[in-house]
Amino acid sequence: MQHTFKDYYRNEVTLSFADHPFSQSPKHVWVICHYHHKWLLTRHKERGLEFPGGKVEKDEAARDAAIREVKEETGGTVASIRYIGQYIVAGKTETIVKNIYFADIGELAEQETYYETEGPFVLAHLPRNVKSDKRYSFIMKDDVLTHAIAFIKRKGLRNRP
Repeated sequence: MQHTFKDYYRNEVTLSFADHPFSQSPKHVWVICHYHHKWLLTRHKERGLEFPGGKVEKDEAARDAAIREVKEETGGTVASIRYIGQYIVAGKTETIVKNIYFADIGELAEQETYYETEGPFVLAHLPRNVKSDKRYSFIMKDDVLTHAIAFIKRKGLRNRP
């Protein structure tokens, strides 16, 4: 099943929980992180609170990029990671395909730099009003987050040790 909706900037987004429906080699990743029964986000210096993610580097697999981005932006070490879906954004100037992963974080270590972020931000619960909360990045304000969290709950991923 696919979901189609508009993102924060009114671009068309199509989301699927199928196996790589839009690209076998996407150039972007987004990682929903779980750490000690809480959500692990990062505070982007310009955008605000969001789950870690970013671009896949040349000759890097998307899964490896996801693990790297979590480490760079939060100091978190991924204990397990699972591909859960993919979405495509038809932007005004380019089209972006992004893999979504769910990761359990085993360890959180302080580091000297968190690159373009201010490091980890741990939440017991995601607020219901993320879309209207100015502390959160635009990345958190469309239906990708809503559908992905529902998928994680349906599959019981959050409750696994």
